[in-house]
Amino acid sequence: MPAIALPTPLASNFSVSIILEPTIARSRRTLSIRCSSSPTPPMSSHPAKRVVVCGGGVIGVCTAYFLSKNGAAVTLVEQSSVACAASGKAGGFLALDWCDGGPLASLARASFDLHRSLAQELNGPESYGYRALTTLSVTVTESSSPSRSKPSRGLPSWVDGPAAGPRTIGSMETTAQVHPQLFTRAVLAKAVESYGVEVVIGKMERLGVVEEGEGRGRVDSVVLAGGRVIEADAVVLALGPWTGKFEMLSSLFRVYGLRAHSIVLEPKDPDATTPHALFLSYYPAQGGRPMDPEVYPRPTGEVYVCGMSSEMEVPDDPEQVIGDPESIKVLKRVARTVSSHLAEGEARVKAEQACFLPCTDDSVPIIGEIPGVKGCYVATGHSCWGILNGPATGAAMAELVLDGQSKIVDLTKFSPARFVGGRRRH
Repeated sequence: MPAIALPTPLASNFSVSIILEPTIARSRRTLSIRCSSSPTPPMSSHPAKRVVVCGGGVIGVCTAYFLSKNGAAVTLVEQSSVACAASGKAGGFLALDWCDGGPLASLARASFDLHRSLAQELNGPESYGYRALTTLSVTVTESSSPSRSKPSRGLPSWVDGPAAGPRTIGSMETTAQVHPQLFTRAVLAKAVESYGVEVVIGKMERLGVVEEGEGRGRVDSVVLAGGRVIEADAVVLALGPWTGKFEMLSSLFRVYGLRAHSIVLEPKDPDATTPHALFLSYYPAQGGRPMDPEVYPRPTGEVYVCGMSSEMEVPDDPEQVIGDPESIKVLKRVARTVSSHLAEGEARVKAEQACFLPCTDDSVPIIGEIPGVKGCYVATGHSCWGILNGPATGAAMAELVLDGQSKIVDLTKFSPARFVGGRRRH
């Protein structure tokens, strides 16, 4: 399998202007990214509705993409940098039918199909490593005196550790992968270049809400730190695990952060691995409960290994997210046990990282209009399926904002209204 070079999106065809604004909380530069040529607005029956999307992760970016593609004038506001948190550090695993039988089934199936079409539109195999995968469930029993052997039948050749019982749980038709950061940035690059999305790096302080009586209001702007006001007909809050930091939302429902760890390894031989994702039942040598790490080789030759998650307080700034050194050590041990190609001396550690997955108490994402605040929408709580469900969430949000109803997915079960009526959280 030859390694491919993935180009960095947002690297060309753009003029970048820096807008320096005074800030109240702390010094912050606001960055606008605009296409160097004025894009031709797409044909649409919608007037140019002004929509501000807050959050530069995969959910916010996909929402901005589909809104702008359908004629909205979109401004994307991100506090730090695009895809700097879970959308840049996730595994990027995609599954067609793994959510079947649950509330996410229709969302996941629609989004898996959208990933395929986006890969064709954006040249996904070259630009962000989109490819189909065979996915295996494998049992690994760690030994205090590790040894190497020929792979068991049904295992790829690079898995030469104490692995057994491989079972196919996903085929090339039902599972796939992307590099999540490159995917998110490629989608945004298309939205900026073709549909005129403006990107602003700045911290959202509050929303401007016009009172309409009877405890109801209508959103009309987003106010940034430093005082800049961005007028809007609608606002989409795609804040991921930082949803809980925004009082308007935290007073309605809880979104908490699950800190997950990962490492990225670069084997000496970039052609050593094959397109097989591994979901492990890993039994440590010292005993105890089995762990469930995951291993994803990428078409670049890199190998992503993740696991070791726990609920923790989310820091105010995405740049303040740090991992637990002991969890990173465990992932390195898992990697070298699974394959000699991933051991110290055979693979360079390219990244040691952690990110927060946004989770809800009922394990269902929150997607819809905020009760009592017309024009204010939320899209969050996707947990470990954020990369998979980003496209369909974005497409559904665009339909909801522009048409008043989503056709691609029925959003009823995801509505934040389910938390209203004696279930508010304070």
